[in-house]
Order: sequence, then structure tokens, then C-alpha cells
Amino acid sequence: MVRIATVQDAEQLEILNNEFNGEGETALDNIRSSLANNKQEVIVVDEQNGELTGFVCVQLKKSFCYDDYMPEITEVYVKLRYRRNGIARAMITYAEEYCKSHYPLHKFELLTGDENDGAQSVYGKLGYSEDGELHLAKRFARK
Repeated sequence: MVRIATVQDAEQLEILNNEFNGEGETALDNIRSSLANNKQEVIVVDEQNGELTGFVCVQLKKSFCYDDYMPEITEVYVKLRYRRNGIARAMITYAEEYCKSHYPLHKFELLTGDENDGAQSVYGKLGYSEDGELHLAKRFARK
């Protein structure tokens, strides 16, 4: 079942995030706090028999320059044993529909790895394509 994540999902989301992004990227308390308080993010999960199988994170970018929100899918993860079953597609579609029904918007953006061909194939089938924008990043040392 695909749905919006709740605070009760924090422990399982910590496990999934550790699998996806590596151990120690964030603490369980921070996950709980984000689920309870972060109004700039929508987190969609897939649950099967009480187990979370994956998640999608959508950042709700908003600027005074535009009337609409510019949601960006920043994280998509499905546990290895559940892949190739349409879960990522279902979660992304759910996230799109949820955001379209709750926020004024006219497009979705998506961030993925340059060499992540498998994910890019899924995203292409969902209608995502390169838009001519170049994503740049600048890293700072952690304190």
C-alpha cells in the first residue's frame, strides 16, 4: 500500500535511509522531528505486510518569484528484494497526485545520479526528461 509517511514510520525509515544513504547520515530523533514538523517535504512510502519497502522524498520548493510550487523528487529508494515490481513507479505517481491535489504547481523536478541508468529508465517511462537545466552543487565541511 502506498501512502504518506507518519511519525510511526520513523524507525523503519531510519533502516531504509541507512541502506540507501549509509549509516549515520541522520539520527532517529531527527527523522521523527522531520516527519512531525517539516512542512516543506512530502514523504511517500510503500508498505507491505507491515514492512516499509521503500520511500520517495519530495521537497516543496517555493519562491516569491512564482505563484506555483516547484516540487522536486530528491530521494527514491526501494529495498533490493522488492525492486522491479513497480513500487518506485507507484510511489512517484502517488507523490505527484498528492502534491497536485494539495499545492498549486505545473511541473515536477527530479534529481538523480548521472550514471543511475536503471532509475533514469523508470523516470523516463514516467515522463521525466532532461530540461536543459544544469544542477550544480557546492559542498562545505560538516561542523
